[in-house]
Amino acid sequence: MRTVRNILLGLLLALQYPLWFGNGSSVAVWRLHQQVRAQKTENEHLAERNQALIAEVIDLKHGLDAIEERARAELGMVKQGETFFQVVEPSQAYDALSGGADRR
Repeated sequence: MRTVRNILLGLLLALQYPLWFGNGSSVAVWRLHQQVRAQKTENEHLAERNQALIAEVIDLKHGLDAIEERARAELGMVKQGETFFQVVEPSQAYDALSGGADRR
């Protein structure tokens, strides 16, 4: 009777091992669910970025305002007849005048 019980217990343990530790185990499935969740989050962020890029491309193709805004921001361009003013922070102006040395 004792040997039958030990054999059945051994068989039960042998059948349980793949469920908990083998290929396709519950731990492996849990890890895969975590990876899927992380990939979905990344895909959502990339989809939002793609939508913003698509909107920017459409705006650049059809609107001159976007092209002008880009030229002003990235290239520092100014329209004819406009006056360009550059605002310098006080500490930067002092550094420029003093040659970067702190004179006290």
